[in-house]
Amino acid sequence: MRLWHVDLIEVLPKKQLLSQWRECCRIARNIAVNGTPNHLLVNKILDYDISEFYSYATMVFAEMQKRGYKCDFEKFSKYCDCDTLVFHPFASWHNDRYFVQCVFNLQEKYDCGGITNGEWQKIEQKYCEKILCTDDVDNIC
Repeated sequence: MRLWHVDLIEVLPKKQLLSQWRECCRIARNIAVNGTPNHLLVNKILDYDISEFYSYATMVFAEMQKRGYKCDFEKFSKYCDCDTLVFHPFASWHNDRYFVQCVFNLQEKYDCGGITNGEWQKIEQKYCEKILCTDDVDNIC
């Protein structure tokens, strides 16, 4: 499980975007049923108001609709519903360091053939400067 950095949602490759929606639905269900997502990489959402998770999932859903993918928001909202939207959810978690970690994860998927050249180029074109100019690149190791 992973919640990709919020800034990457609009350039996520198809497979990662569709998987992200399934993850959001699974996390919402786990929180509703068990009180926790119960996964190391996403347990941090419990440190934030539910409106931030709802906003994030709404962004994923909107991107899927924009690309013409069929998805049902009801599957998510039956477990997680909120009246408030947050412009940049998980701001202290989805920081520059986390952004670089996510980009490197996507790059590894590209290097192993899991992301097409065209999908990777969209990421590079949109974020090349941010990737190269982030001070946190040196702090990853």
